[in-house]
Amino acid sequence: MNARDAGAAAPLRAKRKASPGSVRRAFQPWNDPAAEPLVVFRNVTKRFDMVTAVDNLSLALYPREFFALLGASGCGKTTLMRMLAGFEQPDAGEILLDGVDITAVPPHRRPINMMFQSYALFPHLSVGDNIAYGLRREGLPREEITRRVAEMLALVKLDGLEKRRPDQLSGGQRQRVALARSLAKRPKLLLLDEPMAALDRKLRESTQFELMDLQSELGLTFMVVTHDQDEAMTMADRMAVMNHGRLVQIGPPDEIYEAPTSRYVAEFVGDINILEGRVTSVAGEIVRVETAMAGAVELDEEAASLATGETIFVGLRPEKITLGHDEPAQAANKVAGEIWDIGYLGDFTMVQVMVGGDDGQLLKVALANRTRRIDRPFAWEDRVWLSWDVEAGLVLPP
Repeated sequence: MNARDAGAAAPLRAKRKASPGSVRRAFQPWNDPAAEPLVVFRNVTKRFDMVTAVDNLSLALYPREFFALLGASGCGKTTLMRMLAGFEQPDAGEILLDGVDITAVPPHRRPINMMFQSYALFPHLSVGDNIAYGLRREGLPREEITRRVAEMLALVKLDGLEKRRPDQLSGGQRQRVALARSLAKRPKLLLLDEPMAALDRKLRESTQFELMDLQSELGLTFMVVTHDQDEAMTMADRMAVMNHGRLVQIGPPDEIYEAPTSRYVAEFVGDINILEGRVTSVAGEIVRVETAMAGAVELDEEAASLATGETIFVGLRPEKITLGHDEPAQAANKVAGEIWDIGYLGDFTMVQVMVGGDDGQLLKVALANRTRRIDRPFAWEDRVWLSWDVEAGLVLPP
């Protein structure tokens, strides 16, 4: 790493004396009936010719929330953000900010700033002039502009670089300039469109935590659009998964991952194995399902809505499966198989196991690499046993 990149990787803020984790754990305004949202989308629809990009969508964002919109390309997440910024107008519905309808308010009159994926810096302007651009457009006094630019440079740890042009900066430094420019006008809401797409993996990971700390320290509301599920799950207090212009599930990241409400969400967020089966018995919260590929499977599930004979899908996350050479004696669920492929990923190894014979189904198993041993205990074509607890499986609607 050269000196310029090392500077880009420096923290946005000096290390805090206390972790903001306790604050974030207690932050759940969406569960408080008395909490007033900062932003409300009410039955918003946006069409482009014959394509419906956003379909009758309603959503509330709360003050100081870090909210993530997650979805595949073309799902409508960027269109939704652009309507909030004022760059697109909805065909139906309304958008409220602090209880005021801003649907017809032009972008420059909204107390909202947007940080674009490309950063959109002016190449002919210095770092300082890029940050000051919006403040000058507002007609602020020169002394106030100078003070705010210095404040923003210190905030993003770019002191001393105010005379450089964007082409003299690393990717991480350019991102910080874009962030500083977005924050200089002190918006009520900051929108971030794929903010870390141009960064390498190491810098992206460190910047995620820096953004979280910065957002918490400034007390602002952030809304980020991303297709990177790891990014959304790391940073967000809540996240929404979009598909074909609709919100299919909203909740804290751990809830989205551990309790998906649809097969689409389960497959989109993280890796998951899906087994199709038929319910053979329901006894209290224990559901027994007969699957073609893994035999009989038991689940610990709220079973009030399940009936004997019903066809369901069972979801099973790879990290919740145990892999062994010997048949487990006490496991509630187990199935034999053959290793077809192994992917070593450093912190964990992904093993694909064929169950149900040569024409069966591949199940993924994630194994944490807890030791430094190079010779792995499993090899291609090994006969192995997979096992998991009754709490591991998820019932997903067909």
